[in-house]
Order: sequence, then C-alpha cells, then structure tokens
Amino acid sequence: ALGSLCAYALARLRFRARATVLGLILAVTMFPQVSVVPPLFLLLRRLGLIDTFAGLILTYVAFALPLAVWLLSGFFGNLPAELEEAARVDGAGRLRLLREVVLPLAWPGLASTAILTFVFCWNEFLFALAFTLGPERQTVPVAIALFRGQYQVPWGEILAAAVVATAPVALMVLLFQRRIVDGLTAGAVKG
Repeated sequence: ALGSLCAYALARLRFRARATVLGLILAVTMFPQVSVVPPLFLLLRRLGLIDTFAGLILTYVAFALPLAVWLLSGFFGNLPAELEEAARVDGAGRLRLLREVVLPLAWPGLASTAILTFVFCWNEFLFALAFTLGPERQTVPVAIALFRGQYQVPWGEILAAAVVATAPVALMVLLFQRRIVDGLTAGAVKG
C-alpha cells in the first residue's frame, strides 16, 4: 500500500527532485545487506527492537519498499494519462483517482510486485539471523539453517522443512498466476 502511493506520486507528479528521488531509491537497493547490518543492529538495539517482530518488519519494509516503488512506478508510468484526466474532469481527487481508476488498471503490476516483495522478504536470511536471538522469532530460512542433529546433519528433516517452507510461495504464485503473467507482459506487443 505504501509502495503504491509512493510509486504513483513518482510516476505522475512532476517536481524538481523526481529523478534524484528515483536515483536514491535505486541506490538503496544497490547496498549489500551485509554492509548495513552493524548500523541497523545498533539502531534497533537503541530502540529496543532486537529480537522483536517489529524490528524485523521495519528492516524488511526498509529494504522491500524501494523494490516495490521502483517496479510500481514503471507500471503507473505506462498507464494512459487520459483516463486520469477524464476522472479529474469528472471531479475525482487524487486519492479517489488512485483508488478507483489507477489501482484497478495496475492490478497485474500490483500482483507481480506483491509476489516479488513477498518472496524477497520470505527468503531473507541475513537480517533475520542478525536481529533475532532465539527460536521464538526466527524466520523459516534461519530455522532451517540452524537445524542440527546431535551427531549428524538431518538432511531428510531439512529437506522436508524446505519443501514446507516453499509451500506458501508456491500457493501464492498458483493463486495469482494469471495476474503475474499479465503483469510481466504488460506493455508487450501482442500478436
């Protein structure tokens, strides 16, 4: 929801620092996660958010939001501006225009972006390992990586856990398969 608001503003509103903001969003995605773990750890510790769901959610939003904004601004930029102009002539404000005209048209892009950001956050390992202390708040990838036997590596259990961990992603892709294809082929020439 936040990414769609930011992306719509960057795609449709004309302001002086627009290119700079898009460049900064792209620059944030280029930072390797390992380079920001120490300062984020200190910040989360100072805020009392180490080993909390809120701390993980904040870091995931901070790193997934630029991806969502970047992808969605491209989708919103490809939508016909004439439809928005017609809605504005009919008296629609910016938020109503976004809710009733733009978002329904951008549904394939929203679905594709939602799935990509979900997979990005679901598979994230480094932040979950660094910012959680015990098994109560560890994410699935961290729990699988730390799954150990007493004398040997329990490969059968690890592989079973990996299959169970991929089930939500597979289910989400199956549910939104048509929307993903529509979103990935949006703007392509159909023959």
